[in-house]
Amino acid sequence: MENKELHLGDHLEELRRRVIITLLAFIAFLITSFIFAQDIYKWLVKDLDGKLAVLGPSDILWVYMMIAAVFAIAAAIPVAAYQIWRFVAPALHREERVVTLRFIPGLFLLFIAGISFGYFVLFPIVLGFLTKLSAGQFETMFTAEKYFRFMINLTLPFGFLFEMPLVVMFLTRLGILNPVRLAKARKLSYFGLIVVSVLITPPDFLSDVLVIVPLLVLYEVSVSLSRIVYRKKLQLEAALENHGLAESGQSYS
Repeated sequence: MENKELHLGDHLEELRRRVIITLLAFIAFLITSFIFAQDIYKWLVKDLDGKLAVLGPSDILWVYMMIAAVFAIAAAIPVAAYQIWRFVAPALHREERVVTLRFIPGLFLLFIAGISFGYFVLFPIVLGFLTKLSAGQFETMFTAEKYFRFMINLTLPFGFLFEMPLVVMFLTRLGILNPVRLAKARKLSYFGLIVVSVLITPPDFLSDVLVIVPLLVLYEVSVSLSRIVYRKKLQLEAALENHGLAESGQSYS
């Protein structure tokens, strides 16, 4: 019992160290991004007619911090993924370590792809819809805080949702998920993704479709990739088992 507690304590200490490294990396990226936050802000509002309003000095700092935080999250994703890999690597076979390590660049690229989809595709459509909805009825004035909060709430979730295929592949490699479980959970997953889509988009059919379809496609891609990874995992385990039996047979002879 004491050995198990010591073993658990070592795991918790290792996990704490990995979390601290990730947080330090995020803080470093946050500080670096904040230095360029003003230039990023100018690029993000270059197509707007007029300037955004602020209601106080703290709003300016809040907007810059929010912009820097998004870039820091994107930059810290490879670091966080690598620390997770280092934590679980001792439990993996050598071949699995090599394969799962290759997932890390893909996580970063898919996060950027999700953010880009939200910003370049979904955000203009939703903002245009809401602006037309208020035309002739209200005097529209955007504050910087409201504008960027709305933008980030609409785009940042897609950065994480677009990582679904690689996360599913990684969890399949670890044996936590498999294609059978994913297929059984398809209806529940579809319902959850549709609810998320409806909540983050305005109540019009076009916006809902633009969000729902990519998410459902991502889920099906995840199931297919999980099936491929699971099949390779079983083949690798069978090969290792046969190799072990062959070595034990040679030792007996």
